[in-house]
Amino acid sequence: MYQPGETYNDIREAVGKLCAEFPGSYWRALDREMDYPAAFVQALTEAGWLGALIPENFGGSGLPLSAAAVILEEIHRSGGNAGACHAQMYTMGTLLRHGSEEQKHQYLPKIADGTLRLQAFGVTEPSSGTDTGALRTTAKRDGSTYVISGQKIWTSRAEHSDLMLLLARTTPLEEGMKKTQGLSVLLVDMREALGDGLTLRPIRTMMNHATTEVFFDNLRVPAENLIGEEGKGFRYILSGMNAERILIASECIGDAKWFIEHSV
Repeated sequence: MYQPGETYNDIREAVGKLCAEFPGSYWRALDREMDYPAAFVQALTEAGWLGALIPENFGGSGLPLSAAAVILEEIHRSGGNAGACHAQMYTMGTLLRHGSEEQKHQYLPKIADGTLRLQAFGVTEPSSGTDTGALRTTAKRDGSTYVISGQKIWTSRAEHSDLMLLLARTTPLEEGMKKTQGLSVLLVDMREALGDGLTLRPIRTMMNHATTEVFFDNLRVPAENLIGEEGKGFRYILSGMNAERILIASECIGDAKWFIEHSV
């Protein structure tokens, strides 16, 4: 059991050894080809690092956020790029905190062992940017399904994910409502949806981050895939973003250590 103030030297050593198998030449070749580090992600998955924050009763390691931060910091201190898969760590937080027991038992063990990848986070839109309350993607209830129409942009890793957490408007915005009201979170199984109402379009960027545009054209998603209560999705998303910011900051610390070590 790790204690407060723990330095996690054992984790640093183990992650460092794994990363040593993926030197700079590996990452430079991927960058030239704009390719995804599938072998690196698989190695992290098999070692259990991407399931660090999932509780043990769901097949994860049950580690605290500080330990997860050390894992990502060490990857970047070693010259790697955890951005290719770091969302596998924190995106599941929305499901863990707000999903039903049935949803958690159905998905979390498979996310922990890598059978399923939940890396895609469908929030940002071309017309809304960081103003999440202004998003236009809608999810209208129709019997036992939600019918989704709209577009997302800068949805990273969607091509390499099985599941997506999608934020959409389930209640029309009316006078007197806060813009953040009426938004809901749905779990989209992209394996079933691709070509049947879901289209992905890669965005070529200077940074190899596997990002995409996502188009929803009357995509039907089972109503049972609603996470938590309808209309409370904005709060659910925020709770997950807190962990995201902390973990990405730890990657930046790892980058700084790599640059200092190499410049010295």
